[in-house]
Amino acid sequence: MNKIEYLKDKLYKHRNILNPIAECGRKEYKTASYIREQLDQMNVAYETYLDTATVGMIKGKNPKKTIAFRADIDGLITENGVRHLCGHDGHTTILLGLVEFLNDNKEKLNDNIVFIFQPAEEGPGGAEALIEAGVLKDYNVDEIYGLHIYPEIQEGYVGTRPGYFLAQVGDIDIDIIAKSGHGAMPQNAIDGIVIAANFISNLQTIVSRNISPIDNAVLTMGKIQGGSRRNIIAENIRIEGSLRAFHPEIYSNIKKRINELARGFELAYNCKINVNVKDDYISVKNDKNLYDEFIEAVGDRVIELDPLMISEDFSYYQREVPGLFFMLGSRNEEKGFTNGLHSLNFNFNEDIFINALNVYIDLLKHKKSIDTI
Repeated sequence: MNKIEYLKDKLYKHRNILNPIAECGRKEYKTASYIREQLDQMNVAYETYLDTATVGMIKGKNPKKTIAFRADIDGLITENGVRHLCGHDGHTTILLGLVEFLNDNKEKLNDNIVFIFQPAEEGPGGAEALIEAGVLKDYNVDEIYGLHIYPEIQEGYVGTRPGYFLAQVGDIDIDIIAKSGHGAMPQNAIDGIVIAANFISNLQTIVSRNISPIDNAVLTMGKIQGGSRRNIIAENIRIEGSLRAFHPEIYSNIKKRINELARGFELAYNCKINVNVKDDYISVKNDKNLYDEFIEAVGDRVIELDPLMISEDFSYYQREVPGLFFMLGSRNEEKGFTNGLHSLNFNFNEDIFINALNVYIDLLKHKKSIDTI
């Protein structure tokens, strides 16, 4: 749609300002201030939630429903400070562009449009807190949409799927408490490293032997700490990992099996094993009706993706109202935009902003939420 080309320079400006002021979750004060300044300049009303969340509505002339669009605004904490290595500066830019376009054309807008600039997607989780604060009920939201920039899809395309799309995730902490001793006299000690090695090996059988091959799950132990010297039998071992699955019952079953293994190892090795699984985001599950509508509206620009083991707290909105989440292609090999999310070299071609706005506006046109422009 050439109708939105007039926003291009402003979109580039938004991103160039937002990118260097990346802030961690619940502390996005500069980012929130910039968003609100832009809304003030557009004369668009908004409310604030959780200090840094900004939410508002552009009312339609004959509303039959209220449709929400969400963007996450926080950066990613790295060894080099907070940086936008997951595209949230782009998500914020896109939603600012959508708000401006709809506000400029509000005489053609039929349904109510709610915009949600959400903090803390990278943690500690902003969506659930916003819902608890009443944002969906306050605006009587009927359905919600969100996107994520994704360098695994070619620029110009979007990717999604019906049903389970992104995984539920949990953080696993396992503490093995054994008995220290001299390396030359193992009979007088209980070797925590031997226990840890066997425990990790057994953990890997949970997915391969307790979960159906048709189902999907990932159990990864990514960190282990323990021991003090080469000739001292280690007493305390810490193992850290993550659990990912799509179906809640599979996720719960894996948690149960981890604890059952721990109890068995305590008996077998005369040690103590403490298991703590911190449940993080639930699965993103796309509404089938919204998916079908999305396909009809966007057409051959949509690629149906396999389920992805990454996670997103957009899932909490979908627990309350029908929602659809999709990936915005940003891969451009010619320009070198191929690095993955969370990579220190992650970047994208800012022309994808126009692609995203085209998708959103085509969707609203298809839904008859906005008249042909």
